[in-house]
Amino acid sequence: MRKNLVSRLLLAAGLALVPWLAVLWTTLPDIYPARHWRAAWVGFDALEIAGLLTSAVLVRRSDRRAPLASIATAVLLLVDAWFDVMTAGHDVVISLALACALELPLAALCAVVALRPPAVASVRATAVQRVAVHV
Repeated sequence: MRKNLVSRLLLAAGLALVPWLAVLWTTLPDIYPARHWRAAWVGFDALEIAGLLTSAVLVRRSDRRAPLASIATAVLLLVDAWFDVMTAGHDVVISLALACALELPLAALCAVVALRPPAVASVRATAVQRVAVHV
């Protein structure tokens, strides 16, 4: 029952946001001066660094949490590529090159890690299941 409720809430939230896109598209200005621009970008890139380092450590340790860190990092990298390109202005070629050469391949690598959980985690689970069956 709980899983069904959560899935319904997520579906409703996703569908409710569709008309919101139209509101944003028609009301937001094309250009907007932003405060704390430098802090926002540096902070975002710091989150990516934290995600990449955390993923690296967890993968190295064959930790079962590696897929979670990796998928979160993949999402950060995709969002970074999107906003880099969309806000680039005259530097769009450089932003596209960086996205294609760094951010998107790293996001793909993180997604592969997330979709292929560490083998040690599954081996541990199998060992625990065997012990549980014999006890």
